[in-house]
Amino acid sequence: MRNTYDFSPLYRSFVGFERMANMIDQASQDNSPSYPPYNIEQIDEDSYRIELAVAGFGQDDLNIESHKNVLTISAVRDDAETDAERTFVHRGIAGRGFERRFQLADHVIVQGADLVNGLLVIELKRELPEALKPRTIAIGEAAANDKKLIGKTRSSKTKAA
Repeated sequence: MRNTYDFSPLYRSFVGFERMANMIDQASQDNSPSYPPYNIEQIDEDSYRIELAVAGFGQDDLNIESHKNVLTISAVRDDAETDAERTFVHRGIAGRGFERRFQLADHVIVQGADLVNGLLVIELKRELPEALKPRTIAIGEAAANDKKLIGKTRSSKTKAA
C-alpha cells in the first residue's frame, strides 16, 4: 500500500514557496526511473558530485544540460545496426537511451564533467553571491553612531526651544 500525503496546507500557508511545495509533491510520487544507477556525494559544505553508471556509452553519446535549476543528463545510442549483426546468449548490460533529471538548489552550478571507467562524474558547486553571504555586524559601531545621532537631535531641539 502506498502512502499519499495532502500537501494543500502548504499551498495555503506559505506565500512564495509554491516551487518548493511542488518539488515536495513530485518527490512524494517517486515515479523516477531507476536507470541508470547513480550516486550523489557531498564533498564539502559547498561541493557535490554526481556519478552515473553509463557503461557502454561514449562521450559523444551523452548530453548534459543545466537550465533553470534543473540538470538534465541524457543519452541516445543507435545500436540497431550493430545489434543486428550480433547474437546474444545473455544480454545483461543495458544499452538503452535514458534521461535523468536532478533538481538543483539556487546558486548551484555545474563545474565540469568527466567520463572515467564507465562512470559519468559531474562536479557541482554552490556559489552564493556576496549579497547573500552572512556578514558580521560590529556591535560597538552601531551604538556609537546612534549616540552621535541622538546627541545631534537633542542639540537641535534645545536650540529651537
